[in-house]
Amino acid sequence: MFSTLEVDVRPGSGLGMFEIGTSLWNVLDTLRGLQHFFPQVDVKYDPDTPTTPVILHLRPHLDLLFSGYHQRLHTISIRKLRDPNPPLTLTYKNSVLSSSEDVLKRVGVSRMFGPTYPGDDLRYPGISFSFEEDSRGDTLKSPVTQPDDRQQEVKRVILSQKNPDNEPKDALDEVSECSAMAGELARAIAKVHEGVTLQFYPSGSEPVQILLGSSKAQDLTVELGPPLRIHYKEDDRMTIHSRSSQSEVDADSDYFYNYQQHGVDFLISGSTHTVKKIVLHSNVPGTPLFQKYKRCPWEIEGHPEDDEDESPPRKKFHERIEEIQHFLAPGEAPPSMILNRADDEEGLRLPSSTTRLFGYDGVILEATEAGQVVSVMLF
Repeated sequence: MFSTLEVDVRPGSGLGMFEIGTSLWNVLDTLRGLQHFFPQVDVKYDPDTPTTPVILHLRPHLDLLFSGYHQRLHTISIRKLRDPNPPLTLTYKNSVLSSSEDVLKRVGVSRMFGPTYPGDDLRYPGISFSFEEDSRGDTLKSPVTQPDDRQQEVKRVILSQKNPDNEPKDALDEVSECSAMAGELARAIAKVHEGVTLQFYPSGSEPVQILLGSSKAQDLTVELGPPLRIHYKEDDRMTIHSRSSQSEVDADSDYFYNYQQHGVDFLISGSTHTVKKIVLHSNVPGTPLFQKYKRCPWEIEGHPEDDEDESPPRKKFHERIEEIQHFLAPGEAPPSMILNRADDEEGLRLPSSTTRLFGYDGVILEATEAGQVVSVMLF
C-alpha cells in the first residue's frame, strides 16, 4: 500500500519540496532522504556536452529539468496524475486541484485559474496544463475528438519561472536569480598564485576573498561558516613528484576544509593553518566526483592587456580544456598524468572514470578524455 504523495502547486515558484532555482546538488541530496516516496530516480544527461541539461525522472509522476550551465531546477513536469503507485494529490491555495478521486479536467482548470488565451494547452504565468501524454508515439495518431472540450482530462502539469512578458520560458535558458539562490555561490574568480574571490547571491553581496598563503582556517570559518567536512590529508601519492623531501614531512599534518555546498575545497597547512591549495569542482555528470560537490561556477582570470583594461580576460568552467590550456600558456600543452578515481572504489565503473592532470605554474587542471574540466587546483 503506497502513501499518498500530496504536494502544493506554486506557479512560477515550485511544487511541494521542490523550489525552482534550487541546485541539482541540493535536490539530489533531498531525495536521498525521501526514498519511501521516490524509490527510483533516473538521471539523464548528454555525456559529450559540458553544459548538458540534466533531467531527473522521479517515477512515475515527476520530471525535473535542470539548466545546463548552473545546474538549477528550471522546469517541473507532473504526469500520470492518476497512477496509483503512489497516489498523487495536487493542491493549489489549500484547495484540491487533482487527486485519485478528483479528475482534473479543462473545466476544472478554468474554474480554479480563470480565463486565459486560446490554444491546445491552457497557459498561465508560471504554469501550463497539457491534454496530451508526453509520448512521441502519439504524434502519428489522429487527434481524438472530444464531444465537449471542457471535459478533456489534463495529462500533464508544467511549472516554470514566470517571464515578464508571460511567454513560456525556453527549456535551454538559465534560471533567473530568485530567492532559492540566496546565500549560494554565484561566481568564483580564480587568480593563479593569488587565490579566489567568491561572489554570492543575492547580487551585490560583499565578495569574499581567499588568498593563498595568507588566509587562515579561522578566516574561512568567519567568512563561509563551518565546513561541511574536515579531514586530514590521507592521499600523499602526489608527493613522490615533489622536488623537496620536506614537503612529504609537512604534508603529514595538513587538513582539508570541504565546502561541498559551494563546490570548493581548501587544503590548510597543519603548521601555519594558512590556505595552501584551493580546489574548485565542476560537478560534471558521469564522473566519479559527480554529486559529491555542487557545481562551482569558476572563472580563471588572466592579466589585463593594458592598464586601462577594466575587464581582464577569463576562461570559464564550461570551456574545453584546450581553450583553457592555450589561455594559461600558449604553445604545446604539457605532458599529462593519468588518474583513474575508480581505482579507489572496488567494483566502481563509470563512463568517465579516467581523467588527465595538466600541471602549470600555480595551477593544475583535471579534465576528462572528452575535454571537460572536472576541477581546478590553485597552489
